[in-house]
Amino acid sequence: MNEVLKFFLYRRTWIALLMGFSSGLPLLLTITVLQAWLTQAEVNLATIGLMGLVGLPYNVKFLWAPLIDRFYLSSLGRRRFWIFFSQTALVIFILILGFQDPKNSIHLIILSSLGVTFFSATQDIAIDAYRRESLLDNEQGLGAMMYTYGYRLGMLLVSAGGLIIADEYGFNTVYLFMGSIMLITMIITYLSPEPKNYGSPKTLANAFVLPIKDFVERYNGWGQALLLLLFIVLYKLGDNFASHMSIPFYLASGYTNTEIGTVVKLFGLAPLLLGIFIGGIINLKWGLFYSLMLAAILQGLSTFGFALIDIYEKNLILLSGVISFENLSGGMGTASLLAFMAYITNKKFTATQFALLSALAALPRVILTAPTGWMVLQTGWFVFFIVSGLIAIPGIILLVYGKKWMDGE
Repeated sequence: MNEVLKFFLYRRTWIALLMGFSSGLPLLLTITVLQAWLTQAEVNLATIGLMGLVGLPYNVKFLWAPLIDRFYLSSLGRRRFWIFFSQTALVIFILILGFQDPKNSIHLIILSSLGVTFFSATQDIAIDAYRRESLLDNEQGLGAMMYTYGYRLGMLLVSAGGLIIADEYGFNTVYLFMGSIMLITMIITYLSPEPKNYGSPKTLANAFVLPIKDFVERYNGWGQALLLLLFIVLYKLGDNFASHMSIPFYLASGYTNTEIGTVVKLFGLAPLLLGIFIGGIINLKWGLFYSLMLAAILQGLSTFGFALIDIYEKNLILLSGVISFENLSGGMGTASLLAFMAYITNKKFTATQFALLSALAALPRVILTAPTGWMVLQTGWFVFFIVSGLIAIPGIILLVYGKKWMDGE
């Protein structure tokens, strides 16, 4: 426990929290808050729906991640330069949004929103690299925990605080206020220490090619490397399947919107944050393999909990227990997987490799969950959730086989 307590005394610990806050703040400015603003301004629903496309940079950020490994133009250093540069651009584009009127400048709002998502994704690339390079290998789990806490805090400020401010002072004020908060994050970045530079690719071609070549060589060829990547895809696949269909399932089970909202609010966030904390502690005390294994088993078991809801009559206590357990195990899995992805990157190519791995980890949530509705129609809810729970088994088998991936931790 002393080792855990010491971690919270390090400056790098709290920098991870603050940089997580900086990453989380811009996200909902182009989703929840923007949707509310456009809706109240009576922008047509087709346009509001298409605005979802401005989030595309988050899914393809790996395309320009090699540039962040290759270039930097300031005495701030390779990582802090890109974080500071991204935050500067974010301040500009958020403030531009704050001076718009949706009824008269929707095109400028779209372009500014795209600017926010592009530089927010760029900031995420650089911050992930900074966190990996500034923390020790055994600190990655707790570092992921602090980053996620900060990320959630940033999202909460925008989603809850932003909407409250909008009711009192209007949406323009929301964006002007959030832009000023981003200015504060720039000060934090400027005052933060630059992590050790482990070397940059010498050419642009090398920046794109060497990270992949290095990854394949470190894991003894394409066969092992592809198995490792498959593990990242499978690790949270069943959990993502269940989560993706949870709201339609709750409604189909007879729960009202109010009941779902109340239970999720009371029993959703706290277990998630606790799970992230537990995952980080286990990683630090017993190692990455054990934190991944325990989380994988619990994620599979938590998915079976949805099948229990389908068996029994409507019961708010059962719903609360299932949601709490699912969020607890999901939080543990998130912290463990983030730590694992950081661990397997080479510090010479952190930005590129982490961006590629995080894009791969998002694949189940973004794309592979698409057929889940069809699966429910074919099998029914009970079988769907049983299958979703069993999907954890291939990931566990790969984890046992791939324990050697973490032998050096």
